[in-house]
Amino acid sequence: MRPPLVPLPLDDARLQGWLWRGSSLSTAADPTLASGFAALDAELPGGGWPLRAVTELLTSQPGVLEWRLLAPALRGWWAAQALPAAAPGRRGRVVTSALRSLLLINPPHTPHLPGLQALGLPPSALIWVEASTPAQALWAAEQAIKSRVAVLAWLPEARPEQIRRLQVNALSSDAPAFLMRPERVQQQSSAAPLRLIVQPGEGWDLAVHLLKRRGPAHEGWLELPAVPGAVEPLLTAAKRKPLPAPMPEPAPAPASPPMERPHALARPVLQA
Repeated sequence: MRPPLVPLPLDDARLQGWLWRGSSLSTAADPTLASGFAALDAELPGGGWPLRAVTELLTSQPGVLEWRLLAPALRGWWAAQALPAAAPGRRGRVVTSALRSLLLINPPHTPHLPGLQALGLPPSALIWVEASTPAQALWAAEQAIKSRVAVLAWLPEARPEQIRRLQVNALSSDAPAFLMRPERVQQQSSAAPLRLIVQPGEGWDLAVHLLKRRGPAHEGWLELPAVPGAVEPLLTAAKRKPLPAPMPEPAPAPASPPMERPHALARPVLQA
């Protein structure tokens, strides 16, 4: 005889990681990747970028802001893939593990290799895929996610059902997958569990708003300091901050009417 089912309280420790309330951030057991920004990690479910999901970055300046936002995380991604010590293989040959690649699918600008190297990305792991059509770009993103490699895909014309297909494939991958799309699509539905709007902030900061996450709605904007690594040594403390707004010029005083100067020969008229 089957024993009766005993209901578990919602705060039971065995449910942690599988159950979350809508009023709090999700604490799912899925792995995450630290973003490199403490203020952002505090607002992301799990404390970082999800690795078994696609993340949408919506921006009005594609090809610029996403690199400054994602560079610390991608650098940490490769640091965590440090090659193990070489081990002798068959017939005395040395066997090493290869780093997983980072696929750049249809970036709006030609990737600048020295700049990416300055971000800590090994050039041997970078693969640039230039698709001729949106369908080819979508196919390349899907195959890359299935292959468990890191993906940065610029898919401005992706439809909701296509993003859902990428999300389903990402559930079996432990590599980061980011979809860059224009800010104007923020009103469209999306299966991506995490969506962010990225805009340029004051000075060298990035303004980030979490449009969708597993948890309560995010209010306001995060100001993240995101000075490019190659530029940081060249900036003084004063240049890291936004320039102060110019003081308004004082309004000119109203002009007084000109005083008449009497003629030198003028004499008052004496009345008789």
